[in-house]
Amino acid sequence: MTPGDLGPYVQAFFVDYLGTQKGLRPSSIRAYRDAFRLFLTFVAGDRHCGVSRVRLDDLTMDRVQRFLHSLEHERHNHIRTRNHRRAVVVSFFEYLARRAPERLAVSQQVAGIPVKRVAPPETRFLERADVEALFQRLPTRGRHAGRNRLLLLFLYNTGARVQEVADLRVGDLDLAALRIRLHGKGDKWRTCPLWPQTVTELQRHLTARGISTISDAPVFASHHRRPLTRFGIYKIVRRLTSAASTPTTEAKRRPASPHVFRHTAAVHLLEAGVDVNVIRGWLGHVSLDTTNRYAEINTRMKEAAVQLCSPPVGDAQTCPSRAVWRDDAALLSWLASL
Repeated sequence: MTPGDLGPYVQAFFVDYLGTQKGLRPSSIRAYRDAFRLFLTFVAGDRHCGVSRVRLDDLTMDRVQRFLHSLEHERHNHIRTRNHRRAVVVSFFEYLARRAPERLAVSQQVAGIPVKRVAPPETRFLERADVEALFQRLPTRGRHAGRNRLLLLFLYNTGARVQEVADLRVGDLDLAALRIRLHGKGDKWRTCPLWPQTVTELQRHLTARGISTISDAPVFASHHRRPLTRFGIYKIVRRLTSAASTPTTEAKRRPASPHVFRHTAAVHLLEAGVDVNVIRGWLGHVSLDTTNRYAEINTRMKEAAVQLCSPPVGDAQTCPSRAVWRDDAALLSWLASL
């Protein structure tokens, strides 16, 4: 390796740092790869050379800023996409500073590029009536009708991420105990309970495929017996929810994504009175703040709270003129003893 070569640093960043040291999952590494490939292509185009000719000295603060500007105004990326790609570039420059200390000054400048503020994305979920209507209208005939129905039921029951469903294997199921193990973000495992109906559907599905004892077989597979990818699951869910959607409002006419079922499970658990910490563990959230946002979007719970604290209307006697605690002798005695 000659001084100034970029290739060895890039390879070590993706293979050793992201894959081995940080333990990121392949899908996360691919997201880093796509973002960094755009950055390298921009730098090569700015230098009017091939990507293989880009060197360390070409990675300047000015080029990083112009790259981020081009994402917004030339590629028309969303602010959230711009922020994600900024984070990828900053991560590489921080790694580069540890391997090549002479790049520390530039790395500090790049790290100082602010994250742009953006409104949080819409958290869409389905009402209970919409979920019931959806399952009633699902196809009952067809080669994959049973698998597709089970897929939607599983997403609604567990609130699992789409990659967690794609990675699910028969060995992760404990149907006798009505639970499963999900391999989530950050290489973390969590246990999720199953409804009896979901267990029955899973048993029927596995028996029909003859794989109930093959621990490494995928639970959800294509007709070629290969595991469904997250893109395949996304297409199935979109197609089913588009065909079976209820034409009540414009929002409900839109087909749902797998993540909509994750939001739906969280909101319905919250409505059922499940503690928010239990929901956090159920969904595999690291921070409780992520789970708390479902309480903010639940309009029905807000309306119920308004009804509980609404002012009395009509006869003034419906509202006691004297607080109840003032007439409680036992309470007053206890307060006086403090």
